[in-house]
Amino acid sequence: MPSDAPALILAAHGVSGALGAQVVADLASMTEAAHPGLAVRTAQLRDDTEGLMTVLGALGTESLPGQEIGVNAVVVPLVTGPYPEFEEVLRKAVAGTPANVSAVVAQPLGPHPVIAQALHTRLAEAGLARADRVRLLTMVTAADGVIVGVTGGDTAVGDAEVTSVLLASRLAVPVLPVLLDGGSSVAAAAAQLRNAGSARVALAPCVIGPEADPVLIARAAAEAGTECAEPIGAHPALVQLIAVRYAEALERAWAAE
Repeated sequence: MPSDAPALILAAHGVSGALGAQVVADLASMTEAAHPGLAVRTAQLRDDTEGLMTVLGALGTESLPGQEIGVNAVVVPLVTGPYPEFEEVLRKAVAGTPANVSAVVAQPLGPHPVIAQALHTRLAEAGLARADRVRLLTMVTAADGVIVGVTGGDTAVGDAEVTSVLLASRLAVPVLPVLLDGGSSVAAAAAQLRNAGSARVALAPCVIGPEADPVLIARAAAEAGTECAEPIGAHPALVQLIAVRYAEALERAWAAE
């Protein structure tokens, strides 16, 4: 990144304790290491704009780069798919920025093949999938049915179908998307997969970390009788995707100028 690149703000949905905060901090550190000179900030918020507005307000006291393109901060939502309510909160926060701060909101990280790659990694780490994509040999310990758990309402489930198809193509097993916070959705999906012939069903939480309660994930897996991979967390591949969304947002800003 050039030294005059606008600041990058990683905006996480939710405030699920120290674990979620550590995930965001780790992603920020990894992004800074991959792009020296880029100013990276973080903000965690749910239904209010205070956290992001505080970060944007602090930028207003600094000597900001990016003035020549009319943008000096890019907000990248740390969510794995479109999340209309969260994106609206981000837009409200950006609309309330100080007069000397011009910020834009990037697209969510997914759906994207990188998200499916990260889910594959977490499943493999849990012994629930092959670490590679070679399908000629059978890994007897691998799950033969996967549930992709998301947050964000019914809209999120529809968008997660793309990620599920991408993951299914990697694993060569059936994959179903469901809401983690949708009552018996996980259990119903597990029953559907078992009825279709899956003997070992796994839950793959398609979340970065802060947006989902770990206790809720564990409870959903237990009630469904499934094994569970870790959330995506600070997966190194996300750094690449963050850079892509950052660049796309700047391209749109340049086009608008």
